[in-house]
Amino acid sequence: MTRGVDQPAGARKHVRAAGAVAAFGGVWCAFYLGTGVGPEAIAYLFVPAGGVVATVSIRHLARGTQRWFWRAIQAAVAIMTCGYAWLAVDMLTHADEVRTRSMPGTAAACVAVGFLIAIGALARVPVVAAGGAERWRMLLDRAIAFLGCSAVLWYLGLVPMLSAREPWSPQATLLVGLGMLVAVGAATKVSYIAGGPVDRVAMRFIAAAGGVPAGVVSVLAVQFGYLASVPAQAVVMPLAPLLITLGVAAQSRADHGLSRAPARGGVLLPYLAMILIDVPLIAVAFGATLQWPVRVVLIAAVVVTALVMVRQYLAYQENDRLLRNSRIQEERLQHEVSHDGLTGLANRAQFRDRLTTALTTSGQASVLLIDLDDFKTVNDLLGQGVGDRLLIAVARVLEDQVNDDGLPVRVGGDEFAVLLTGPGADPEGLAARLLAALAQPVSEHRLLVQASIGIAVATPGATVDSVLRDADVAKYTARQRGEACFTRYVDGMGEPVLAHMQLGGELRRALDNNELRVVYQPIVRLEQRRVIGVEALVRWQHPVRGTVSPAEFIPAAERTGLIVPLGRFVLRETCRQAAAWLAEFGPDALEETGLNVSARQLHDPDFVADVAAALADSGLPCERLILEVTESAVLRGQQVSRALYELDRMGIRLALDDFGTGESSLSLLRAFPASIVKLDKSFVDGIEIDDGQPAAAGARQAVARAVIQLARALNLGTVAEGIENPEQVAVLRDLGYTLGQGYHLAEPMSADGVARLLADQNAARRAELTRPPAAADRPGRG
Repeated sequence: MTRGVDQPAGARKHVRAAGAVAAFGGVWCAFYLGTGVGPEAIAYLFVPAGGVVATVSIRHLARGTQRWFWRAIQAAVAIMTCGYAWLAVDMLTHADEVRTRSMPGTAAACVAVGFLIAIGALARVPVVAAGGAERWRMLLDRAIAFLGCSAVLWYLGLVPMLSAREPWSPQATLLVGLGMLVAVGAATKVSYIAGGPVDRVAMRFIAAAGGVPAGVVSVLAVQFGYLASVPAQAVVMPLAPLLITLGVAAQSRADHGLSRAPARGGVLLPYLAMILIDVPLIAVAFGATLQWPVRVVLIAAVVVTALVMVRQYLAYQENDRLLRNSRIQEERLQHEVSHDGLTGLANRAQFRDRLTTALTTSGQASVLLIDLDDFKTVNDLLGQGVGDRLLIAVARVLEDQVNDDGLPVRVGGDEFAVLLTGPGADPEGLAARLLAALAQPVSEHRLLVQASIGIAVATPGATVDSVLRDADVAKYTARQRGEACFTRYVDGMGEPVLAHMQLGGELRRALDNNELRVVYQPIVRLEQRRVIGVEALVRWQHPVRGTVSPAEFIPAAERTGLIVPLGRFVLRETCRQAAAWLAEFGPDALEETGLNVSARQLHDPDFVADVAAALADSGLPCERLILEVTESAVLRGQQVSRALYELDRMGIRLALDDFGTGESSLSLLRAFPASIVKLDKSFVDGIEIDDGQPAAAGARQAVARAVIQLARALNLGTVAEGIENPEQVAVLRDLGYTLGQGYHLAEPMSADGVARLLADQNAARRAELTRPPAAADRPGRG
């Protein structure tokens, strides 16, 4: 059998043994008092006998986790057992003097030392952990309870023994007092222990072991004098070892999870002590003699009253602190409910409440909705921490510019708002100031940020939702007009915006239903008019609207983020088709296939992997794919730059589209791994006009000439875009351009149309190779 099973069984055995000693003492006492047979000194044997059982019962607990406490209790019980055994031997050897003989000093000293050890062990038991004011409150509660209970036991227990008709010896009185002290200390302690390592029920039994016998002995001494010594020694005092063994059993059950810790009752003990200490005061009020024992009680009552006053003062301070904390917590919660946690500005809920109040009371309200342009780029490239600090800096800009004229709000994400309710509100002026302030570097990272601002002024009968909808429409319109712009809502502005937003939803359906198709515009060698490549373009055949222009749905795709799946579709279809042409017409039929890539695609962390997968799935060689990017896309940050250099290392050629329209074209040619520059259509338009003014014609051709010269110096290929007549072809050839595209050379066409062109081109080449030489070319007869 394991030790864990033996311990509770052993504890029960010791309880039965101690109970048997107490029961036998009771039987013997009844027999002796009834018959008078036998020596009276036998009564003194039952306490040491029970003490031996109690000492043995504690043995296994002295090896447990709470061994420090139970070792002390074991030592205390063992020493007291020795003292009572000394007393029993002394009484047996002086049997004729039992009723008049006092307890030997050595025996009394042993018992007193045992009580002191027990008191020390109880004092070391940890109580509920507390600090600050709570610690002082607990100490006051314990002091009140201890003094109150001690005063009552003094008045009702020890004082009657001292003034009895047959007073007991000082040794006995001292031991009874120490027993009561153990009871009071344990009772006070058990109300505040935290639940371990000493079991609370075990502590109660220890308290009862000191208090119950002492209390009963004191009553017997007062009522019966020396005659009480026999029942005291044979019946009452053996209860102490029995109660100790019950405490050991309770601890054993707790160690094995067989008992439930009782609820804390420490909060009631000081109030009970205050009630008990009033008992001797009431006795004095009804005529009790005011002697020195009673004066001790009165002094104790005064001390308890003073402690109660201090305790109440601490309770008042604690309650006041709790009330202050409660008010602060309530204010903080109200602030959190109505304010943004990051920026500290008012949030959407407070914004709607204030706008509702303004529309209900005065009907005057202006709303500015502010959306940061390209904030996602900051988060993607610099991290969310930098983005959060940028939002905080923008919030401070709003507070500085708005001052007390309105309510700055963070609506959510990178969107802010300002509510103006005064009669002299100037929303356009505020919008202009905000854009000017945001044009300066903000936050500790000195970032430049632009914003689109929509303004809506409440009209009679306007609702919160209608004002916000109008401001949102104006903000969207401002963004369509360009970055760092503000627009005020006017009637009818929402119709094209709504149509554009609906177009974004329909585009999602178009992607799922295969309504999009790819067409290809040939890139032609200007001298031979031979097709050497194509540029892939996407078209949308709407089931209701018919053909939707890319100028309509590409911006919608950019705004909604659908440009990424749309671009992925065009990429995979273009690679598949180019590989099919390569397999059908050979490597010399079509040298390159290009397609446009947006900045949003380049920001997608999966874009490079998508390109690699499209090439691998189609089998198209990397060098035959050209990705065209605009100058503005190249300047969009480190993520875009990393993606472009990865593509270049893969062997994919990069073309700088719409060249010449950006702000940093020359520096880009050195920093950007471009292979081709495409001259923008705006520099081709009018290049052929001959108005008789050589200076004007030279000015129109200057950019085209500079681009071709720069490209040659940097060993880059060139393509002229937007060629619409043969005169433009002639001028571009004279300037040195060899490749071009435009409606004059070839319109965008389906894959089958490109296949027919390539087939005709191959047939013409074969015919030219097999055609016999003309007569003029034949050698003469010589």
